[in-house]
Amino acid sequence: MGHFLLVDSQKLDGFEGLHRAVHGSHVDVMQLGRGRLRGSLSHIGIGDFSLSIGSFSVGMRTQRVSSDDKLIVGMLLAAEQRVTHWSFDMQLNDVLVIPPLLEHDGVFHGASAYAAMRFDLDEVASLFGGEARLSDPDTWRSRGHFQADGATGAAASRRLVRIMSHLRPHRQGLTPSTADFWRRSIVECMAANVMSSLPPDDTGWLPSARRLIHRVEDFLDEAGTRPVHVSEICAGLGVSRRTLHRAFQEVFGLGPVTFLRHKRLCTIHSILRDSMPGSTTVASVAMQQGFYEPGRFSQYYFAMFGEHPSRTLGGPPSRDPEGGAATA
Repeated sequence: MGHFLLVDSQKLDGFEGLHRAVHGSHVDVMQLGRGRLRGSLSHIGIGDFSLSIGSFSVGMRTQRVSSDDKLIVGMLLAAEQRVTHWSFDMQLNDVLVIPPLLEHDGVFHGASAYAAMRFDLDEVASLFGGEARLSDPDTWRSRGHFQADGATGAAASRRLVRIMSHLRPHRQGLTPSTADFWRRSIVECMAANVMSSLPPDDTGWLPSARRLIHRVEDFLDEAGTRPVHVSEICAGLGVSRRTLHRAFQEVFGLGPVTFLRHKRLCTIHSILRDSMPGSTTVASVAMQQGFYEPGRFSQYYFAMFGEHPSRTLGGPPSRDPEGGAATA
């Protein structure tokens, strides 16, 4: 697992720029629509894992050669006209699976935008751990098309774009463990759409909720203060997201994602409280703990602790002898 790295971000002024539509993979492209192509292309790399997001203003034909040994999982973010991949008609937020060493043929009949992850097939066991079907490499060895749920798909698409946008300025500012958290967050956006198209899997054994929660808390204790993604817990403990969600709802009355967010907020509170003003910033601590939207983070923080994070970093208010807050 390498350090976080922003590979590239550029404006496009011709179809030739789309030869690198997916970082690390060569794509043969041909312009179909009339007019001068305009667009953008951004890549983020985390070790051998990459996320590419691109947009273009005219119709395109794309073909990936069969020599690429990586798995590509893509999502259609926007489309003015019909989009087809192989024989699949793609709708907004649908997910496409391009297995390793398989040629790919896509046709965009008009202006479109896409996101694509590229990584080793061996990584799916970790990235999708706990989901029996998704963590099995055989699931990804055949080309596939997963239709997105309307609400889930739209939310995942927006989050994916926001993650790309907010990570750009932090290419040198993330530790390897935090970079891994963001890699899992990116994968989760795609996985949410895939899982919403699969039938429920209720055949597994549901362990005692409290026993499972204790195992999760032991896992979190071993991780220390670094952010932990829910997919990492599922992989480490060998449980599905559905099983984990049911256990957290039974014990805490909230889901594991909310629980983990509260835990990360508590970690940030402790770091800020113990830091001297000027020695760090709220934004850097928040980013290291997996928060990338300052406004939303501030809302979460205030709702949790009743004060803004800048106040915590500046130090607690003075107290009167009776234990109450001193007044000005």
